Amino acid sequence: MTDRPLTLMAVHAHPDDEATGTGGVLARYAAEGIRTVLVTCTDGGCGDGPGGVKPGDPGHDPAAVALMRRQELLASCDVLKVSDLELLDYADSGMMGWSSNDAPGSFWRTPVEEGAARLAELMRHYRPDVVVTYDENGFYGHPDHIQAHRITMAALEMTALTPKVYWTTMPRSSMQRFMEIMREFHEDMPEPDPAEAAAMAQIGLPDDEITTWVDTTAFSGQKFDALAAHASQGENIFFLKMGKEKFGTLMGMETFVRVKDATGAAVPENDLFAGLR
Repeated sequence: MTDRPLTLMAVHAHPDDEATGTGGVLARYAAEGIRTVLVTCTDGGCGDGPGGVKPGDPGHDPAAVALMRRQELLASCDVLKVSDLELLDYADSGMMGWSSNDAPGSFWRTPVEEGAARLAELMRHYRPDVVVTYDENGFYGHPDHIQAHRITMAALEMTALTPKVYWTTMPRSSMQRFMEIMREFHEDMPEPDPAEAAAMAQIGLPDDEITTWVDTTAFSGQKFDALAAHASQGENIFFLKMGKEKFGTLMGMETFVRVKDATGAAVPENDLFAGLR
């Protein structure tokens, strides 16, 4: 046994990803006395600017957006009681196919070995018992999410550590309800074309392929407030319009696929730290 605290490390691409995908587990495990380490890989400079100005539009200043989003990230971490925040600070690559994908310093353009070496140093320092990141498609195909997956898995190979490793996901059984609620708050939202609908149907996993279901309902208020800290980003406004009660109903369960494990804990499980305490 050791006095080293149990440690969760979440590796995310942008400021606000920590709240959307793992805000519940970060808040829950912090409340349980577990050290929570957030690694944010990019500066978020391809996000919305003040007033919702989009990348490429007149008045969009990536450096100013990055500074604003860093302050929002600090506020979110305060809400979620994140123990340690580490910033790799690569340039946000933007959505797949944008010219910013190949801009100098962009995360997408960075060699995997370089990003992985930096992350491996953080892993050796914090010695996480649990590591959470995205699947190989970055959950929905965003280049920075894909790159975060790649450097995380490569960094693990560079270390002698054997944490439990999880990829975030969503049960497909909840996707239809999610889309119904989106339409409640976006009455003018057009019907997706068949190709988009087919792509949406492939997001997440069938319920029986999800290994880990963590109930974070008691912390959904913190998750909501963490997203509110990132209110400059238009995609978060949908969640905030719900109000805390409906948000907690929809977003109170966080789900994962366990991809590495040395504990032998049975699945399905309801605790990322099953077998570790």
